Amino acid sequence: MARPSGPALGGIGLIVLCFAASAVLRAGDAGWAWAEEAAHTVGAPAAPPPDKDALLATIRDREAQLDAEEKRLADRRQTLGVAEAKLAEQLAAFGKAQANLEKTLALADGAAEKDLSRMTTVYENMKPADAAKIFEKMDVKFAAGLLARMRPDTAAQVLTGMSPEAAYAVTVTIASRNARVPTQ
Repeated sequence: MARPSGPALGGIGLIVLCFAASAVLRAGDAGWAWAEEAAHTVGAPAAPPPDKDALLATIRDREAQLDAEEKRLADRRQTLGVAEAKLAEQLAAFGKAQANLEKTLALADGAAEKDLSRMTTVYENMKPADAAKIFEKMDVKFAAGLLARMRPDTAAQVLTGMSPEAAYAVTVTIASRNARVPTQ
């Protein structure tokens, strides 16, 4: 099937003409003049050429705004960097202080345990009747703690030497210390 050459050449010719007109418009001031003429010829109002000085001033103002914002962000970044460094330093100091405190507490716990073990041994080596007199004067919870650490046979002899009321209070305290501990 043969294609008609007339209309196709007319369409291509129109496209070529548009490209040529575009090239002329891009050519500069001559293009503006030609575009104004073409606009008057067709009857459309001509677009005024942009005011280059005003456009340049607007661009410079925007550039100054962007520079100020960039400086503000750089200052903020620097401030945050200093704050992060101080925080890291404080966290390191806190970690060191916590380690020292844990070490001190461990030493104190060890010393307290050593003292309690020693006192338990002292009371175990006393005559049960003499130890019973001292235990009756102690705080019930403290006496219960020491008696619970003693050998059962020695603790029984000390309890026997105590008044029934004091022996009962110490016994109840020892028996109820672990009553609330979960079994599972």
